[in-house]
Amino acid sequence: MNSKPLRMMQEDQPDRGRLQIQVTSGRQNLPIQGATVDISYTGAPEEVLEEVQTDSSGQTEELELSTPPIEYSLSPSEVQPYAEYTLRISAPGFETVTISGTQLLSEQTAIQTIRMRPLEPEQAPDVLVIPAHTLYGEYPPKIAEDEIKPVNQTGEIVLSQVVVPEFIVVHDGPPRDTSAANYYVRYRDYIKNVASSEIYATWPRATIVANVLAIQSFTMNRVYTEWYRNKGYNFTITSSTAFDQKWMNGRNYFSSIERVVDEIFDNYLSRPNVKQPILTQYCDGQRVSCPNWMTQWGSKSLGDQGYEAIEILRYYYGDNMYINFAEEVSGVPSSYPGYPLDIGSVGEDVVKIQEQLNRISDNYPLIPKIAVDGIFGERTQNAVRVFQSVFGLAQDGIVGPRTWYKIQEIFVGVTRIAELV
Repeated sequence: MNSKPLRMMQEDQPDRGRLQIQVTSGRQNLPIQGATVDISYTGAPEEVLEEVQTDSSGQTEELELSTPPIEYSLSPSEVQPYAEYTLRISAPGFETVTISGTQLLSEQTAIQTIRMRPLEPEQAPDVLVIPAHTLYGEYPPKIAEDEIKPVNQTGEIVLSQVVVPEFIVVHDGPPRDTSAANYYVRYRDYIKNVASSEIYATWPRATIVANVLAIQSFTMNRVYTEWYRNKGYNFTITSSTAFDQKWMNGRNYFSSIERVVDEIFDNYLSRPNVKQPILTQYCDGQRVSCPNWMTQWGSKSLGDQGYEAIEILRYYYGDNMYINFAEEVSGVPSSYPGYPLDIGSVGEDVVKIQEQLNRISDNYPLIPKIAVDGIFGERTQNAVRVFQSVFGLAQDGIVGPRTWYKIQEIFVGVTRIAELV
């Protein structure tokens, strides 16, 4: 391919966004050090722009790459507001992975996670093609449903309480498409994926929070009512916009969305005297209108005007909509104690964090080993800071809810690896 199209793409993308790639082994979820990542424009895949390698934590440095102007993502437009990059990841002993369509937005940090399979004879290389964002591409509108599901039918399965699941099963197509694959996806990863697929990370924080709450409440309703399993299917939710929300296998997410999800992942929306999470349906508000539902572009406008998240939600769903908290979080050894751990903290919660950080450091050696003494001193604070650095958290050395649950998540992952080995 000649260089003219490449120059044209660079001229059309005067802004800059950031990209970090995280590479792990698919079978054991261990970080892969020394993986080579070649990065090119999706429109010119043979023209390598950057070549980088992963460190001992399986991560690349944060790269600055060209994007379209930020204004394109701040109002409805027929112009694509994000850049698309193709990534080719190779490592000794693993199948090469190619991802076409990693999306970058101006002034935002995109996180692309990649799980590599061990090299096996006659195995086809992994090639993932990320489809268009729902605000830019063409997708079928949501088929309207009742926001509260009947739960008193004989034989219907309904959970006894609202629980944040560790995993959900995503059917990658409409419910009746038997050829579509089912994927086991961590709940928080699913929410980050959907939010990054359906709204722009450049939007106001209150708008992002409102949309994440709607996505979570919708998802928890499907979990709580066992909606699809009661219909004879073996999955939790689909990736079809006509039935559910758009999940894209292998896509990247954005750090501004990740922060919101990690902070409020156990929240959902409820109405008085209704136990189940509300099935909060929505649409874009431009190509599709949906009276009495939230519109994504409308929520962006309200965020611009200074509305808080709950005010945005009540504007669309009514004043009797409330934010609630799940009674249980699955898949974690222990829930957040309700207060941050910092210099001077003592007790069993500190012991748990020290033990878990030491176990995590076996797989992520940048994290230093510390004494398990139940005293949150400078060495524990430093280990927390390194952990936060490795996993993209604010490096304050304090174990607040976001850091607590990230430590729990990684600890569960590495200890399960040990059980499988």
